[in-house]
Amino acid sequence: MNDTVIGAVLLALSLVVLWHVKDFPAIPGQPYGAALYPIVVAAGLAIASVLLLLQGLRSGEPVFAAQATSRRGLLAFAVTLGSLFFYVLAVDALGFIVCSLLMLSALMWSYGVRASRVVPVAIVATLIIHTGFYKLLKVPLPWGLLQPIAW
Repeated sequence: MNDTVIGAVLLALSLVVLWHVKDFPAIPGQPYGAALYPIVVAAGLAIASVLLLLQGLRSGEPVFAAQATSRRGLLAFAVTLGSLFFYVLAVDALGFIVCSLLMLSALMWSYGVRASRVVPVAIVATLIIHTGFYKLLKVPLPWGLLQPIAW
């Protein structure tokens, strides 16, 4: 698939999110509601999707074309899909931090990141993401195995 199809799918996704969050409630005492963050992300996705769609149309490539793929590319695709299913099924039992470390490590490995960088980057990225969502945005992320040391 060229960028036209991917841009169109992501644009549709962003429009569905924008339509869905219009009914999110206001937060008492706050100048913004619960929909602010999803609106900002969906609007950014919509803009990027339109740009991607236009780039695909300008390229002149066929919208759908069979392409030879490498084994590494197929492995990376499978690990990406598998990591999403893993997260959905395991996050409550293992917790966000453990799942994120495992997912990021597997994804980086499958995309060819140097082995010496996989674990340090996974740890730093997980802690930054966790801090951003748990502390700053007050999103209740599951602790799972780390519940006894939750901070």
